[in-house]
Amino acid sequence: MPRTLLLAALFVLLPALPAAAAPVGAGGLLRVARQQGESLDAAVARIRKQTGGRILSAETVTRHGKRVHRIKVLLPNGHVKIFRVPAK
Repeated sequence: MPRTLLLAALFVLLPALPAAAAPVGAGGLLRVARQQGESLDAAVARIRKQTGGRILSAETVTRHGKRVHRIKVLLPNGHVKIFRVPAK
């Protein structure tokens, strides 16, 4: 029951978040979405530097009609996180 209440509260509060905010990852990553996009190499280098993690895969895909880089990272704490960065 408490889990249901938590999920309900999340769905109620989620629309109240600012629309321009991007998801915040470990260490406050991706606080501001890049409007222009960047190359795959630049995105990989930036995420590797910001996270200190190991890049597991990186590819450019089309998502909802827009090209994005999908970068999978093994973080130093052992968790795997997927970053999506606007492509150039």
